[in-house]
Amino acid sequence: MFDLLTIIQTVGYVGILAIVFAESGLLIGFFLPGDSLLFTAGLLASQGWFNIWWLMGGVFVAAVTGDSVGYAIGRKVGPKVFVDSNSKFFNPQHVARSRAFFVRHGGKTIILARFIPIVRTFAPVLAGVGQMNYRSFLAYNLIGGLLWGIGVTWLGYYLGNVVPNIDKYLWPIISLIIVTSLLPSVGHWFFNRIQKIK
Repeated sequence: MFDLLTIIQTVGYVGILAIVFAESGLLIGFFLPGDSLLFTAGLLASQGWFNIWWLMGGVFVAAVTGDSVGYAIGRKVGPKVFVDSNSKFFNPQHVARSRAFFVRHGGKTIILARFIPIVRTFAPVLAGVGQMNYRSFLAYNLIGGLLWGIGVTWLGYYLGNVVPNIDKYLWPIISLIIVTSLLPSVGHWFFNRIQKIK
């Protein structure tokens, strides 16, 4: 985990923004460490490695752009992929369910997904598949990008300025961030399991 410091220092602004972009909207980016990356980058900014304003601005743009690309992929590819009514995964009924879901819960899903690993990669794609209204999607995308991209980065920057030798506590802090971000998914899975047992 401590190698994350070295990696971020090595890849610089371009690498950080590329990772945020890929994790936000490209399906191949689901395994990338978004939360810990932003926090650590903010921490490094507090130590003079990056300009915090350029960093937060770049992260915000990369996050919003990444989600928009993911939405476009879902909207364009979805109708061509979900065509086999006999398929378990590519059944067109999934498109209808996605559409109904995003009509009811689209806004909060786009915002909250930002804070959940893996989910934040697939949420914009599914919003596109479900043909969520793009203006609504973009509005919530901007809010989510602001709260997550700028918020997590600023948290790292702030703590780096007020906590002496915070790099000594980086592993426990990042572990806490990872556990906290995974709790909603684990809780949802556990709740569904209980409901099935009942």
